[in-house]
Amino acid sequence: MRASVHRFTQRDPGDVTQLAEAIDRGEIDPATIVAFIGKTEGNGLVNDFTRGYLVLSLKLLLSERLGRSPDEIGRSVVFVFSGGTEGVLTPHYTVFCVDRSTPLRAAGPRRLAIGRALTRAPLAEEIGTRAQVALVADAVRRAMAEAGIADGADVHFVQVKGGCVTTEAARAAHARGAVLASADPNRSMAFSRVAGAFGVMLALGDIAEDQVDEANFFSRLDLWSDRASVSSGIEVAENEVVVFGNSPGWQSDFVIGHHVMDDALDLGGAYACLDGLGIDCRGNNRAEALGRIVCALVKCEPDASGLIRGQRHTMWQDGDINAQRHIRAAVGGLLAGVLGDTRLFVSGGAEHQGPPGGGLLALIARVA
Repeated sequence: MRASVHRFTQRDPGDVTQLAEAIDRGEIDPATIVAFIGKTEGNGLVNDFTRGYLVLSLKLLLSERLGRSPDEIGRSVVFVFSGGTEGVLTPHYTVFCVDRSTPLRAAGPRRLAIGRALTRAPLAEEIGTRAQVALVADAVRRAMAEAGIADGADVHFVQVKGGCVTTEAARAAHARGAVLASADPNRSMAFSRVAGAFGVMLALGDIAEDQVDEANFFSRLDLWSDRASVSSGIEVAENEVVVFGNSPGWQSDFVIGHHVMDDALDLGGAYACLDGLGIDCRGNNRAEALGRIVCALVKCEPDASGLIRGQRHTMWQDGDINAQRHIRAAVGGLLAGVLGDTRLFVSGGAEHQGPPGGGLLALIARVA
């Protein structure tokens, strides 16, 4: 098994020309593509249709190149897009490929391993509940099995994309007497993220089954994952899961590392992640070693206390700009300054994903 990683920028949310050209040059075999993760330039909220626009554009491209229907593509490839490229962030997407022509090795240096899985579409009343937790946990385990990762400790990052409750779905649920975690579409996105985070923690053994209690959602802030990144949106129905780890069975030129960010100013956490990959760049974001990085995945959240290191912030009180847009711009600028690159997947909404007010960073890099 061999993984490869390719990153492309966009001039608009439907622009897939760079991928098309890479396929036409023979650099990427479209049949090996298993997942996309990227940032589009919408608002990241329920009415952000830039995510669905990019999904459709990519499905149509792969459909043309592979001679398969867009629906078939959607059943075999995971599309995870987060809206919001505030500040210096660049609209882009990363393509993850797996060549299965090479069998898993019995042993060898640890290299990037990738697995993915989809769940059934949860009912509106299952979103943000134990039912969604169970669906995500099962998908994480299946994705680990596909990647040949038996030990949860070998997993460095789990990306989940879940749906939300639309007004139409809420009406239908109420008509059949169902009780919803939230009928508000924007609030349901947060519930979906929390359920996804608990699902990842359960699958990786970070929490026990009896801790999967809906009373703990949003309240037990000591329960958080250092490897889960969960997004939600109107453009997906099922839960989509991609697991990234390092495995001695894979043959590739890439490795992944991760580290927690304690807060929105945690440069130390970023440098610790770089140190783990053998990239020395402290104080120099033009260091040649930074060219090894091919993908940066970030999760962050405005501190609910309203303070950052004892000083007041106003992100939660801004009636004009959503708090998640503020934090994406702030953390995106901080990490772009460290990495010397603006092509960062920075996702807000980090409930139970990293410590409160903090988040996590995962970097995929070429082997030195």
